[in-house]
Amino acid sequence: MTQSVTEISDEEQMAPRDPIKTARNRKIVEMKDQLRALLPKVLKETGIEKESSINALIGGKAADFIDLHHEVILSADAYVNLYLKGFKASLSPKGALPNNHRRNFEIIQSSKAAQEYFLIFLRRSYLKHYDELVRVRPALEESQIWIGQNNADYGLFITPRWNPHLGSWENDRSEIRHFPKLYWTIGHILQSGLVVHGDPDKIEFADVDAYLTFFKNVLVRASASPHEKEIAKRYVAYVKTSNDPEKVPLLIPEYRFDGRLPKHKYRLDFTIIDPYTMDKVGYELSPWSTHGYLSKLKGLTQEKINEMAKDNFEKEMEKHRSFFKKHDIYALIYTDKQLAAIDTVFDDMKKYLHPVDKVVQLDFDLMDSFFK
Repeated sequence: MTQSVTEISDEEQMAPRDPIKTARNRKIVEMKDQLRALLPKVLKETGIEKESSINALIGGKAADFIDLHHEVILSADAYVNLYLKGFKASLSPKGALPNNHRRNFEIIQSSKAAQEYFLIFLRRSYLKHYDELVRVRPALEESQIWIGQNNADYGLFITPRWNPHLGSWENDRSEIRHFPKLYWTIGHILQSGLVVHGDPDKIEFADVDAYLTFFKNVLVRASASPHEKEIAKRYVAYVKTSNDPEKVPLLIPEYRFDGRLPKHKYRLDFTIIDPYTMDKVGYELSPWSTHGYLSKLKGLTQEKINEMAKDNFEKEMEKHRSFFKKHDIYALIYTDKQLAAIDTVFDDMKKYLHPVDKVVQLDFDLMDSFFK
């Protein structure tokens, strides 16, 4: 029977499969078969009644033994090692009243089949959660950002949820590592939206264009700086012409040093966060007219004028030191000479708008067939 034109068209439009991910899934299936073959002997030797119980005994403890939020785990062996270290540290001392971890340890220790099952299960768990475990995640204290001008601030969270008891927004911490988009990118904000303190309704964006309109006409428009508006125009054009707009890092405007506190010390004009490394770089557009100019100097001595200029300079430098110490953000400062060529300033930013994932994906087909 011949295929219809529609069927052929649909097939042709299917996205090609990732060969590395396909090989990884095949490895997971192989491990599942190994576990099933071992299972009858494991249950008999340990006295455990069913498969789900032995699996829960092993898999249900991973979060107890490994810091799954902060650890970046690049191999199955590293995952097993971290699990074993955590497991060992949790055991009650020999001779003391055994805790649950000691009892579980002794159950697995009693059976060679259970020990083999245990190690295969852990390696399979690593492969099943590979994409989550190899990615760098924001530190918990850095998993929410507050941006914007006074009385017009917005929260950018990763997994925002409204807490009705506190009347405020918080991250669902258990889901941060499962977040399906690259952190701090256009895709991130389409997934999570923005929040306003005290308001249970999120600001959501239907698509890339909807967010870019909000970015340009609301977030940046509030600034009196013509230079920030010019940068915003170039960023919008850059995202719209990108091959994959959702993977472009956010150009975060008015990053607030003290979060949502109404009386905050400082803001950075723009910030970019690398979605693969969490490295941050800030941008300060500092024309003399707003950052150095001294007015009402009539009658002042040169000494007093110098003192005022020095005070302005000290305040500006303290701002940048503070951002580096608290948020690990190094800020680049652009003065009148650079701002006169605003395209050059945006060219500097573009280097950070095209980050590269440097994690080497495990190629199981290559490892299995290299010498065949």
